[in-house]
Amino acid sequence: MANSYQVIDEKTWKRAMHCMVFRNSIEPAFCVTFELDITNFLKKTKEQGHSFTLAMVYAVCKCANEIEEFRYRFVDDKIVLFDKIDTAFTYLNQETELFKVVNVPMQDTMQEYVEMAMKAAREQKEYFTGPLGNDVFQCSPMPWVTYTHISHTNSGKKDNATPLFDGGKYFERDGWIIMPVSVQAHHSFVDGLHIGKFVDKLQKFMNE
Repeated sequence: MANSYQVIDEKTWKRAMHCMVFRNSIEPAFCVTFELDITNFLKKTKEQGHSFTLAMVYAVCKCANEIEEFRYRFVDDKIVLFDKIDTAFTYLNQETELFKVVNVPMQDTMQEYVEMAMKAAREQKEYFTGPLGNDVFQCSPMPWVTYTHISHTNSGKKDNATPLFDGGKYFERDGWIIMPVSVQAHHSFVDGLHIGKFVDKLQKFMNE
């Protein structure tokens, strides 16, 4: 079942002009890659016996949910703000080396989320269970490459405002564990300022 949302009145919405400017761009999404210090987070997830990858999906989606601009979408040509956004992530089938896309509702705690996500990922047989809803964050872990930049396929649907999150292969630098993380968002709703807020929230979550 889809999450609830409110329809935005574009006449009074402060972002109406910015949204209109970017909405008709050929490439309305933009992508930013940044370095995240995961030293403390990695240590804690190992101690708790969590899957690092799924714990990371939870952390990213929790922080993105806390920023209003990441919860805006286009629905039936209207602009809406979702109360909550759920998760979709890629999960590799080791035998076939093909990934499946797994949908998991956002949970209140990391423990609950990781357990539910692991169960769903293991039990799902299909690679794709159908088109993704509007109310998800898409996460694609890429632990094979310490990348400095990443791009994404473009379906050509300009009103697809689903943010995409990626995480690369982590490495050690000066005693710290560093990981490249990327966020792609629709510029109609998200600016550099909001990416900055997201990065700050996520780093704070990693440290705690």
